[in-house]
Amino acid sequence: MRTKRSLIQWIAAGMILIACFLAISQLTRYSRVRANFPTGLKIAGIPVGGLNYELASDRLVKVYMSPIELTYGDQRIQVRPATLGYELKLQNMLAVADKQRTSESFWSGFWKYLWNQPITSHDVALQAEVDENRVRAYLETEIASRYDEFAEPPMPVPGESYFSPGKKGTAINYSTSIERIIQALNSANNRSVRLDVVESQAAKPGFELLDYMLRDIIKQSAFDGWVELYMKDLQSGQVLHFNYTKVGEEELPVNIAYSAWSTIKIPALLSAFKYLEEPYDPAILTKIEEMVEQSDNESTDFVGKNVIERNLGPLRVSEDMQTLGLENTFWAGYFALGSPLLQDFKTPANQDTSYDTDPDRYAQTTPLDLGLLLEEIYYCARDYGGAIPLAFEGEITHYECQLMVEYMAKNRIAVFLQGGVPPETQVAHKHGWAVEHKDGYMHTMGDAGIFYTPGGDYIVSIFIFHPVQAIFDVVNPMVSKLSGAVYNYFNLE
Repeated sequence: MRTKRSLIQWIAAGMILIACFLAISQLTRYSRVRANFPTGLKIAGIPVGGLNYELASDRLVKVYMSPIELTYGDQRIQVRPATLGYELKLQNMLAVADKQRTSESFWSGFWKYLWNQPITSHDVALQAEVDENRVRAYLETEIASRYDEFAEPPMPVPGESYFSPGKKGTAINYSTSIERIIQALNSANNRSVRLDVVESQAAKPGFELLDYMLRDIIKQSAFDGWVELYMKDLQSGQVLHFNYTKVGEEELPVNIAYSAWSTIKIPALLSAFKYLEEPYDPAILTKIEEMVEQSDNESTDFVGKNVIERNLGPLRVSEDMQTLGLENTFWAGYFALGSPLLQDFKTPANQDTSYDTDPDRYAQTTPLDLGLLLEEIYYCARDYGGAIPLAFEGEITHYECQLMVEYMAKNRIAVFLQGGVPPETQVAHKHGWAVEHKDGYMHTMGDAGIFYTPGGDYIVSIFIFHPVQAIFDVVNPMVSKLSGAVYNYFNLE
């Protein structure tokens, strides 16, 4: 009996020893586990369960302080986060994680360990700071300075009416690119960034470039007389006005008096509608159309005598120009041979004889005067604006201004100003030139019009003078090129 009891005691003692051994063994293992971060714990998205403080720190640094890759077009650039002012708050995150490790009591944790229950833990969010100023500075000095391309504006082709094509540039969109870089720096997986690159358009060439281009066309042409050109952008109000000759180096003044020839029919057109009242006589409208479209002198005299005033029609036209402030434009007598000179006009332009074109005493103007007159017709036709409604107290209506533009647009000659623009372009204009009785040659030629184009509306008024002879086949291609250059400037693609 004693032997049996002794055996049981030995077995019990052995089991106690085994239990103690197992308990000590599990305590030892748990102590080692407790020294590391809990299984399943993630810091900033990186698994650190089972790692100690140093190993977890090393893993986080390897991930978040590794270079990110920037892509600009087909260029790839690697940059270290530290270069971008990226600071990983490593100690803060590890401290939060370590607090979770020790938040449970030793024996409570040991009990869970024995039953294979995970220690309660919560993932630790990323803590980091980025210096956006350093990111921008890096993009500016290291990326943009190397890879951004400046846009190149269209440039005039020497002696021609067209421009060489410009070139679009590229530039970093800093706000979007910086946002993407910060996202990549704070990502454990996506460490690549495609920089936001936008196309940049060169600014439109300034008027000074157009001025140079127009003068160069004159210089390259065969014409060696004077060219006075007035041009106005009807959107911005910018003006070009010069008088240029390639002969000599002396600068010519503007606002020289020129023989108006048939361009005086623009003032006559305005005055005719001042005197006309609805309903219009179709026969009168036909004569007005012939005056402008066919440049018919007999029809012009007919309109002056039967619409404006029989004997003094030209003077009434001149008075209307004075009302609009156009002091250098007058019509002093009808076109028919033998018509008397009704008045000898003295104007600021024809009294300056330093540059004399020997202008016709019957009709004179300047490029500026015609340009300003066309501008007033344009605004009146567009929205009944400008000076015409006020100056003539409503005697010229909105519809009548529209009719003026319509009649001038029917004057399609495909030469001079109209010859330099696409055929579908609406050009409301009037041209004028004549063989002079004194020597049988042409000396003065002019053309002035309103241009309606996709890139903007504008006015060009041009007169040329040659003291010996103005040859049409020399002048026409030059004027068409000048007109084409202005059109191409306004319609750059």
